Amino acid sequence: MKAKFQNNPVTLTGSVVKVGDNAPDFKAIDNNLKEVSLKDTKGVRILLTVPSIDTPVCDLEVRTFNDKAASVKGVSIYTISMDLPFAQARWCGAHGINSVTTLSDYKDRLVGKNYGTYVEELGLLARAAFVIDSNNKVVYVEYLEEITNQPNFEAILKAAKEAK
Repeated sequence: MKAKFQNNPVTLTGSVVKVGDNAPDFKAIDNNLKEVSLKDTKGVRILLTVPSIDTPVCDLEVRTFNDKAASVKGVSIYTISMDLPFAQARWCGAHGINSVTTLSDYKDRLVGKNYGTYVEELGLLARAAFVIDSNNKVVYVEYLEEITNQPNFEAILKAAKEAK
């Protein structure tokens, strides 16, 4: 998988996920320091990986999905970064984020490894989006070639609305 960060090539490690794959399991940490895995999530899910929620591009992405969450009833939205859970909780509280769940991959890096989003040179996650249906099938995948770009919000939301 080829990716760039601020126009500089970077190396993504881990397994590339494709539409039709079974969603890979993962372990991440929520804002209460509890472990969350794929099996702890239900229904249609949007998984977003981002470098850090406390940067302008990631901030806009999380706020946009938080605002649009009402338009995808019954869909859970998770934003996963390497930010520590304390920082994620503080940022969400300061910005009124209540429709997106933030998870941290800082401990085991299994989201990065299992979804092919770990940026070797930076120790961060690349920007990517995955829509998983209620049967744990991946129905949408977007790896951004330039990590500092925004994902295709409308395509992600459309895939989530159409998923069962």
